[in-house]
Amino acid sequence: MRWRKTVAVATWGALLLGVSRIEAAPELIELKDGHQVTGEVVSEKPVALYVDLGFDVIRIPKDQIVRRGKPGSSAGPASGTTRLAEPDPSGFYSVGALKPAPVKDLVEKYGEAVISIETPSGKGSGFLINDDGYAITNDHVIQGETRISAILYQNVPGGLARRRIEDAEIVALNPFFDLALIKLPLPKDLKLNHVVLGSLDDVNAGEGVFAVGNPLGLERSVSQGIISNRNRNLEGQIYLQTDAAINPGNSGGPLFNLKGEVIGVTSRGARKDIAESLGFAIPVNYVKDFLRNREAFSFDKGNPNSGYRYVDPPRRLRAGAPPKAKTVATPKERDAASPSGTR
Repeated sequence: MRWRKTVAVATWGALLLGVSRIEAAPELIELKDGHQVTGEVVSEKPVALYVDLGFDVIRIPKDQIVRRGKPGSSAGPASGTTRLAEPDPSGFYSVGALKPAPVKDLVEKYGEAVISIETPSGKGSGFLINDDGYAITNDHVIQGETRISAILYQNVPGGLARRRIEDAEIVALNPFFDLALIKLPLPKDLKLNHVVLGSLDDVNAGEGVFAVGNPLGLERSVSQGIISNRNRNLEGQIYLQTDAAINPGNSGGPLFNLKGEVIGVTSRGARKDIAESLGFAIPVNYVKDFLRNREAFSFDKGNPNSGYRYVDPPRRLRAGAPPKAKTVATPKERDAASPSGTR
């Protein structure tokens, strides 16, 4: 009875601190200074964890955490531990170690963060990474385009409400890794969820994943599968290979693990007349590097190194080989062509 009262007091203290309580099993948390904390994580924020010790709730900055795992397991790299994703010091995007949940619940929670991207020449997918309207997509989805629109999907009673946002701004492009960062001019009255970027430390072949996107223009389609290979080399770049259905229109959308963390950006799939169940996603570590160094990839349509596609020069109007240029004969050539003994 006394233990229950203590936990109740700690829970009430968490509410007073503005911490939303979540049900979770106790965790072992190792800190940089070598100390360990065991308790129930009652709330996880972008920069800190709130841990219920049974008699008090403490705040632990994420930059002081080395590893998290199950109580009773070694805090080192033994089985049962999870390395905490490296946080973004600027807070531009969110990272975390979420709890597993049914795909249906995860789609409902993070589906609003997945958007449809439209240009005059095609359609693709993307996903919001923060509350300011910044979104990730593939470079090839918006390559050479200056008019970009986005379709947002809001959860409303009875289904989804579509909302179109015009004049999305290109912020940064990396055509080598096929990544692009855009910014949507979101109305002030619009509040949407954004995704949480995960880590590849716990991604292995055989683990479940799901993708949300707009394949062939079929909006908000969900496909589920597994990781077929986590280190597939294609043209010198590493991809996550998955058997989750990836089709044209999925490009730029998120690949989630079964905790709702984004672990990749869907980028390409095999043609159906060649093979099936072959989809590929850009690993999330490439995405984090791109976002951390976004200033280096800043888009400028006046800079030929920015990825802007220029119009090809006009072709010659006359077909056939170009006329040969006239040349001047050398003295030796003139002597050889002249009659013997003449100059």
